[in-house]
Amino acid sequence: MTSEAPAETRPVAECSRDVPFVAGPVSIGVQSVLYGNNAAQVRRAIASLARAAELAIGEGLATSVSLRLGDSSPRPCLPADFAQEEFQRHREILGVEYDFFDGNLGSAGGHNRLAAGNKADMLLIQNPDVLIGPRALGGLLDCFRKAGVGMAEAKQLPIEHPKDYDPVTGECSWATTACAMIPASLFRKIGGFDAESFFLYCDDVDYSWLTRLQGYSVIFQPAATAFHDKRLAADASWAPSASERYYSAEAALFLAHKWSRLDIVEECLAMFEASSNPDMLRAAKTFADRRANGSLPTPLDPGNQIGQFINERYAKHRFAL
Repeated sequence: MTSEAPAETRPVAECSRDVPFVAGPVSIGVQSVLYGNNAAQVRRAIASLARAAELAIGEGLATSVSLRLGDSSPRPCLPADFAQEEFQRHREILGVEYDFFDGNLGSAGGHNRLAAGNKADMLLIQNPDVLIGPRALGGLLDCFRKAGVGMAEAKQLPIEHPKDYDPVTGECSWATTACAMIPASLFRKIGGFDAESFFLYCDDVDYSWLTRLQGYSVIFQPAATAFHDKRLAADASWAPSASERYYSAEAALFLAHKWSRLDIVEECLAMFEASSNPDMLRAAKTFADRRANGSLPTPLDPGNQIGQFINERYAKHRFAL
């Protein structure tokens, strides 16, 4: 991807007002998509969420907090009685539901399925291995006390995401859905995540840009914290799996096409097709096949005022990882 000066992160359109700001206590629907997660890991995440829910409800910030778990694993990764046990354990503060999809819907498809049955005012999209901070729900809700905010992201620990943000307003190019809050009404208005284009990666980047295209801001909230463990190689480098390499390469092509950067599409295709890496070659073929049969997403933002493609990233970064 070519290097460019960062685009202005403030929305191009004037902020819409049909999604109200948070003026009082709201219901929060948390949702996580599982794939091969172990029960102990998920129980830890639920325990941290229950404490955050207890504080948010006790302080009058939330009327209720519920958790919906969707399982995309080949077979159920949680025991049959898991949801009932966790519901009983936290029944005074947190509702817990578990849905085995019986098919791998990916991140975007899984969250769309869960959101379709979520009746809460606010959605919290969260990775199943994330331990949410005790005050995180209140910190995220705080962002929506100002009209025009469409998405708010928690600060990840121990490794903070390096993308840049405005230190005064918190505005940023996009929010990672490792732990991010969205008004449910806006999620429905946008149409959820683009599951046709983004199976595993960049669904959150694309959704963030769609949010800004609608005239809403995307906010990074350092007052809300979430512990998101990272697994590194012995030399402290990232060690992606073959599926991670493939889906990230595929997503890069689809994102550049959807956000009207044909130059980057061609640059990536040339690089992938010249590679000896089978994951890169497969991603290039998938894109070429979709282009040939006319099933690519309709390009948006022809003036390139929303999407940011900077040094192979989707925002200016404050530091390198």
